[in-house]
Amino acid sequence: MRNQPKYHFFKNTSYALSGLKDILKHETSFKIELILTLVLLPFLLFIDLSLNTKLLMFITLFGMLIAETINSAIERVVDLVTLDHHVMAGRAKDVGSTIVFLSIGVFVVVWGSILSEYYNIFQ
Repeated sequence: MRNQPKYHFFKNTSYALSGLKDILKHETSFKIELILTLVLLPFLLFIDLSLNTKLLMFITLFGMLIAETINSAIERVVDLVTLDHHVMAGRAKDVGSTIVFLSIGVFVVVWGSILSEYYNIFQ
């Protein structure tokens, strides 16, 4: 039997906001990526691109925040299980970091290719 309370929209929302507050308080990487997101979001509103292209850019931008959140959750669970050095604990944390690394790579490739075409950089 899972230790999970019955679903309640407002309580679940408060849990999510509590998690967001915690990650903002303790994770520097998340704060940096959030600032980048807040800086680039207005740019998406004013650039003359199709809605689908803007949505792709939006998804890759938020993908970094989602990946960082997953990584933080992995790190916290590993630290809950053991604070001692363990090979598997290190591997789990490394995989979490890989999730973030890949999401940043996708962001850079998507934004770079779209903006280079928009500004005719390589033509």
